[in-house]
Amino acid sequence: MRAIEHDFEQPRNPDDDDRATERNNDEVLEVLGETGQKELLAVEAALDRIQAGTFGICVKCGKPIAERRLDAVPHTPFCQSCAQSI
Repeated sequence: MRAIEHDFEQPRNPDDDDRATERNNDEVLEVLGETGQKELLAVEAALDRIQAGTFGICVKCGKPIAERRLDAVPHTPFCQSCAQSI
């Protein structure tokens, strides 16, 4: 218990805040990178569906994907109904 009290009495290292911010930024960049990779794969899959002539058709139920949905998420492989059930 005394060691903890001693630690709190010591002056803080001014670099601690910078290191914490850098770690947080690194985590954010990692998540953004992963998200970007997933989106890139989804876009590539959509391009494959265009080549196959199946773009705009839900890969789960086979029904057309609403134009409004494709405007919002052009690379989506699912209609609204199927996307909600996943």
